[in-house]
Amino acid sequence: MRNNHNQIIFKYMKIEVLGSGCPNCHKLFELTQQAVKDLGLKDEVAYVTDMQKIIEMGVMQLPVLAIDGKPVMTGATGDIEKIKDVIVNGNKTNVPETGRGGCSCGGNC
Repeated sequence: MRNNHNQIIFKYMKIEVLGSGCPNCHKLFELTQQAVKDLGLKDEVAYVTDMQKIIEMGVMQLPVLAIDGKPVMTGATGDIEKIKDVIVNGNKTNVPETGRGGCSCGGNC
């Protein structure tokens, strides 16, 4: 979000990495923590392994980066700049609406 002077304004965000505890999940968590620090944000990054919460979010691929309870990135990434971009640019989701993880159920599974 930007103000009238085109300066980036950050609101408090609930940032979570959801995963099973695998190395890819830990990597996304660590990169997300670094991205938050690099951006100068005060937000904490939570690491969630609760499978019920992951299922409730409706995603089919782990790890998941969620902001304010919505998945914004799924799958492993080693690209910290992509993570920063997702955090800065309005938390636009790159998670497909249909199936959220590639299945064709339309999110009904």
